[in-house]
Amino acid sequence: MRLNADFSQRASLAPEFHQWVKSPQNGVERIMLDRIGEEKARATSLVRYAPNSYFPHHLHPGGEEILVLSGTFSADDKHYPAGWYLRNPPTSGHTPYSDEGAVIFVKLRQMSPDEYDYVAIDTQDSAHWQQHGTREVCPLFLDDNEQVSLQRINADEQLFNEPVSGGAELLVLAGTLIDGGQVYSRGGWIRLPTDEHPQIKAGLEGATLYLKTGHLDQVIGL
Repeated sequence: MRLNADFSQRASLAPEFHQWVKSPQNGVERIMLDRIGEEKARATSLVRYAPNSYFPHHLHPGGEEILVLSGTFSADDKHYPAGWYLRNPPTSGHTPYSDEGAVIFVKLRQMSPDEYDYVAIDTQDSAHWQQHGTREVCPLFLDDNEQVSLQRINADEQLFNEPVSGGAELLVLAGTLIDGGQVYSRGGWIRLPTDEHPQIKAGLEGATLYLKTGHLDQVIGL
């Protein structure tokens, strides 16, 4: 399967077009955002766990990145309520499940093989947020290939002030973003190719978003 697999092109999905489809595991559904491969794929998805659902133990070739959007996501004996950000490095593994139900944003097989450390950050903890000019930023991960953060921007504020080197990917967590004539509310996803200078701004209530930049140069040829 190849879905939004040309990384030199813009891709997006507004929440009014979300369609949940069943996964091979009972009680687990997903919205595929981009994908190269079948069940074992380089993939970006929204995944919804029904209460008392799980995936069997599995490994993570290429790593796994997770942002918990609602409910409580659990893995082995650890529990992560909404707002937790996780990185499970390549060759790691776990048994994921949810007792109460959860929705998570997941990126699979997209990490450098040189990444070895687990990351777990509670973005609801105000101590992780910093003031950067007019916006608040919660740094999540930084290396030579990518920068990941949550950001809160003010009403009518432009998200980007210059072209995006290495591309960008964002998920709206609260408020709205406006891209041309399209409004993206909570759950809206946009992927931007390298060196594009998008005119994306926050709506009247501002916006909170997940933002990853710099990571798309390395996947143009896939």
